[in-house]
Amino acid sequence: MNYTISGIQQIGIGVSDVHEAFKWYRHNFGIDIRVFEEAATAGLMLPYTDNQPQERHAILAFNLQGGGGLEIWQYTGRTPQPPAFEPQLGDYGLFVSKIKSRNVVVTYQLFQKRKQHLLGNITTNPAGEAYFFMKDPYGNIFQIIGCDTWFKNEKKLTGGAAGCIIGVSDIEKARMLYSDILGYDEVVYDKEEKFNDFAVLPGGRQKARRVLLRHSEARKGVFSRLVGPTEMELVQVKGKKPRKIYENRLWGDLGYIHLCFDISGMQELKKTCEAKGFPFTVDSSESFDMGEAAGHFSYIEDPDGTLIEFVETHKVPILKKIGWYLNLKNRDPEKPLPNWMVKAMAFNRVKD
Repeated sequence: MNYTISGIQQIGIGVSDVHEAFKWYRHNFGIDIRVFEEAATAGLMLPYTDNQPQERHAILAFNLQGGGGLEIWQYTGRTPQPPAFEPQLGDYGLFVSKIKSRNVVVTYQLFQKRKQHLLGNITTNPAGEAYFFMKDPYGNIFQIIGCDTWFKNEKKLTGGAAGCIIGVSDIEKARMLYSDILGYDEVVYDKEEKFNDFAVLPGGRQKARRVLLRHSEARKGVFSRLVGPTEMELVQVKGKKPRKIYENRLWGDLGYIHLCFDISGMQELKKTCEAKGFPFTVDSSESFDMGEAAGHFSYIEDPDGTLIEFVETHKVPILKKIGWYLNLKNRDPEKPLPNWMVKAMAFNRVKD
């Protein structure tokens, strides 16, 4: 590849109260390193915002132990809309977000004690790996999975985002994007049946094919050590016609709005995506200022319309209090940032 993918930069979540949601994710997932917070007009996403610029408030935050971040996103000029139906397993789009855990059993016990909305008990996937499902207060489903790769030990049970469960219409077509372009080339399992571990999910008792994908090579790039390894699970249901989770709604409405990858080599990535049938549908063209961070961003759609974002980061705040912002434009795109430099982002931690 002539482009580099550091990993999942963030998963976007549309909410009705950005500050309330950020507090919940801080307290429960330890996602407390605020990279940027900005109230502004989203003027470049017109294909997905009814061809109208939309007022919004967004916060991007990370867990410094490792994993991708969450971009918590709220419309401020309109009321964000929920889906008109309860999304089911296999419906097209981002159905579940995965969160890293140091110890699945202890994390489950902690959330039990906190009276969080747990979906059933601890279970195992077809590879025998333990996990559990839970919902946040806003109806978003998370899968808490075990992980032994961490960037820093802050004595928290959870890390950041580690992947998604995505509903697709054709797994082979979807892999042209997720495997061939995004690098999830390792098949952990490929099974088709009614899965007992999915029974607690809406629509989870139906027959489905599920393929768990990981990347066989370690990620490279400036934030690769922080993000670490991630995975994608593609689900194709049998015997029913799925619906698009975001049908008749706008990007930014309630739920998982996009899956974002931190990359370098945007122009080469654009050529690759076009050649494989995934042209950019949004392209900021040059550095786009997000207040405290800046970069070049673009979007494509998977074969079923799920939005995938790419961000080539140009500027990132390391220590905002003294105005220390890192310019990434002239760095080796495959070389990770020094650990001490990433760990300095702890000064941007939001404390309650």
